[in-house]
Amino acid sequence: MIIGVPKEVKDNEYRVGATPGCVAALIRAGHGVIVQSGAGVESGFSDKEYQDAGATIAQDPAEVWNKAQMVWKVKEPQEHEFKFLREGLILNTYLHLAAEPEVTKQLLDHGVTAIAYETVQLDNGSLPLLTPMSEVAGRMAIQIAARFLERENGGCGKLMGGVPGVRPVSVAVIGGGIVGTNAARVALGMGAHVTIVDLNLDRLRYLDDVLSGNYNTLAANPLNIAEAVEYADVVIGAVLLAGAKAPKLVTREMVNKMKPGSVIVDVAIDQGGCVETSKPTKHSSPTFKVNDVIHYCVTNMPGAVPRTSTQALSNATLPYALKIANLDVMNAIKTDPAIARGVNTYNGNVTCKAVAESLGYKCIPLP
Repeated sequence: MIIGVPKEVKDNEYRVGATPGCVAALIRAGHGVIVQSGAGVESGFSDKEYQDAGATIAQDPAEVWNKAQMVWKVKEPQEHEFKFLREGLILNTYLHLAAEPEVTKQLLDHGVTAIAYETVQLDNGSLPLLTPMSEVAGRMAIQIAARFLERENGGCGKLMGGVPGVRPVSVAVIGGGIVGTNAARVALGMGAHVTIVDLNLDRLRYLDDVLSGNYNTLAANPLNIAEAVEYADVVIGAVLLAGAKAPKLVTREMVNKMKPGSVIVDVAIDQGGCVETSKPTKHSSPTFKVNDVIHYCVTNMPGAVPRTSTQALSNATLPYALKIANLDVMNAIKTDPAIARGVNTYNGNVTCKAVAESLGYKCIPLP
């Protein structure tokens, strides 16, 4: 199979779909790889490293897309990439289609077999290709919040861990999954007081066992969420329903009760956001204010730390890319239920129930 690795074109997206090491593994398995020139530079990988791994370097993105049977990338196709979509193309990337109706339409109109990293799911419910970027985003969320709490960045001027005799920052983490757990660990490590809110009581029991520091847990209900948000200096939105739009658990009324200069980092924004006042932002203009509360809602947060993110992501995606290349996509789907769950569009139909329900399509199961 010929695999294409194009350069990412989303605003300030510095990741790349595959490292030279992953390319070498595909070449060793007998496949061909075309990498767009400069695709890995922002992640610290030169064209020469890809060439040494056995890849062909293409100057024109059209050559990568048109020659590849499978495109291996990071983020959903952008508007000026729609012209490269075609029937029979296999696309492996983060799609988040529940929040991307136009991308969904284009994939359907062009008959693309689109496999979304965020819905590749194991039998135990875990999401192996979403997990590494959730870990990155969760840890980044606290770094970002600490930065925007600083007065020069419009915040209330509080230090995350305080100092002796001065209270630390109060952080409310809405959702105790991978993002929330990583955010809580970093915040606790910096000395903040953390409140973790989640629906799953077993998850809260687990977190109570593995975390240490100044924290408490709350069962998720509207009153507990409202209380946690009102007293927080930082709110981390970390809610996930795989493939579906995130529920709006933090309402505008809750945001209006927050202290001036507080910070919201809505990591769930890829799936529409779990804060009612959130709207997607870009790295080039990452924040906006609502009622003097800073909102950070960048849809590709891990792109800001591309070296770490690219290595973590390609480590996870390589086994699946190899399986699809070795078996072809339909045999891979038949033999691996996790890959089957990752298919969001096939033969002009939406095949992921959560996406179909979010966007009003009929879900047509895979044949």
